[in-house]
Amino acid sequence: MLEQVMNSTNFNYLPRAMTAASMRQEVISDNIANVNTPNFRKSDVNFEDMLAKELYGDKPPEGQLQMVRTHDKHLPHKAQAVHAEPQIVVDETTTMRTDNNNVDIDIEMANLAKNQIYYNALATQLGGYVTKMRNAITSGQS
Repeated sequence: MLEQVMNSTNFNYLPRAMTAASMRQEVISDNIANVNTPNFRKSDVNFEDMLAKELYGDKPPEGQLQMVRTHDKHLPHKAQAVHAEPQIVVDETTTMRTDNNNVDIDIEMANLAKNQIYYNALATQLGGYVTKMRNAITSGQS
């Protein structure tokens, strides 16, 4: 029973998403700290696209239906599930200034605020899930 609770969809994806958001916070902070460093290249965290690919796979060709599981006990359609993990990616493609630094402070500050809201939403979702599980486990006890 406990294994089913701990291996549920929410308990699998939400902590990984929170790890990615935490990593993104550090990367954005590093970008902001190096806004005036010559030749510095900004970084970002790639996770959400990989998670979507893990959950939904590649989109089917036009006119074909995508295969889905209608029950948790059905076998997955992929031979082996790949778990998306956050990865830091350095942006080597752009240059914002003549000193070869590609950090735009306005974009980084907006990303910082967006990431904070994202992390708070994930924490709220995970907290609500744990509360529901705790209530379900303890509701039969007096």
